[in-house]
Order: sequence, then C-alpha cells, then structure tokens
Amino acid sequence: MTASLVGATGLIGSYLLDQLLQDEYFDTVRILIRRSMEFTNPKLEKKLVDFSDAESFRLALEGSDVVFCTIGTTQKKVKGDKAAYRKVDYDIPVNAAKFCKLNGCETFVFVSSVGANSKSNNFYLKLKGEVEDAVKEAHLKSVHILRPSVLLGDRKEFRLGEKIGKAFMSALSFLMPAKYKPIQGKTVAKAMRVASKKSGTGFYIYEYSEMTRLKE
Repeated sequence: MTASLVGATGLIGSYLLDQLLQDEYFDTVRILIRRSMEFTNPKLEKKLVDFSDAESFRLALEGSDVVFCTIGTTQKKVKGDKAAYRKVDYDIPVNAAKFCKLNGCETFVFVSSVGANSKSNNFYLKLKGEVEDAVKEAHLKSVHILRPSVLLGDRKEFRLGEKIGKAFMSALSFLMPAKYKPIQGKTVAKAMRVASKKSGTGFYIYEYSEMTRLKE
C-alpha cells in the first residue's frame, strides 16, 4: 500500500508521518512538500511539488492507495490575507481530493474542524465547511473527515495566544460538550491512519468521541 501525505510538516502531519512509517500496512509513504527536507527513511518518498501547478500536483499523487491531507495555515502566516489563506486551506485539500479521484485512488482522509459549516458567518468555519462540501462533490468511494477542536502537542513554532488558549480550554474541558474538548495531535493522526484502513463506501465524519474510540 502506498500512502501519500500532504502537510507532513505540521503538527498532525508530523505525527501522522511518524506513525505511517512505523505501520507495516503501508509499504511506501510519500510526502508532498514545497521545500526539501533532510529526513530519510527506507519507506519514504519525497516529492517536491508546486501546489499551484495542477499537473505537478496530480502527478505527485499517481499510484497512491490512500491520500491524507493535514495542510493548514494561519492568519499570521498569510498576514491576514484571506485570499492567500484560502489558497492553502481550500485549494490544496480540494485539489488533492480531485486528483486522488483522477488517479484512481478512492480513499481520501483529511483534517477539517469542529463546527465546520459552509453557511457559517465565521470565516474559518465557513471555509472548512466549503472544503467538506467540495470534497464530497469529488465523488470518492471513501472519505474520512476529522473534526478536531483545539489541538494539543509540540509545535515547531511558538504561538503565545494558542498556548494560553490551550491551557484555559484544557482546564475547563470537563465542562465542555465532548466534541469541543482539546485533543492531542497524535490522537488525530492515529484516527486518520486507522480510519484509512476501513473498508466500505461512505462519507465519514469523526469528532472528539469518534476519534478517541477508533481502534486498530
């Protein structure tokens, strides 16, 4: 089995990459990256991709049995430019799903967000909902959507506001409805990996309870 991963350098993506490389179910783990990275592994394939180049993107996904997408940016990284934000958080996962289908791969697993709704007045939740709607329109055999709330784990970059928010939400998590509880990035990664092995046809959504209950 060949697993392709878009977003291998982020919080969830880095955990997922590590897990996929250790999972004997997958013979090849391919990562699509914008910049070269020194990390190597016998199972690892690295594809340098210009995500704005449709053919480059599509070719990089050829031969995949499952495509994982954990890509995401922040308002800080795009300096508040909503169009730039959309190019990353909408265009990349939606195109990944389309090219997954075009290449004959029928399993797509991606990270969305709790509260995702294309009719929301919130920019972020509306965008995530639009991604889900567009992926559904790709008509893949098996789509698995992970909807985490606040993510816990060791990020490579320091985010003060997020750190404060995590501490606050973790302290009050026992008061929250389950789907809004903070969740470890490695738990989301494991849920993605396990979900990808499920047989059957459908459009599956996993929130906190479903993610934490998924078993090998």
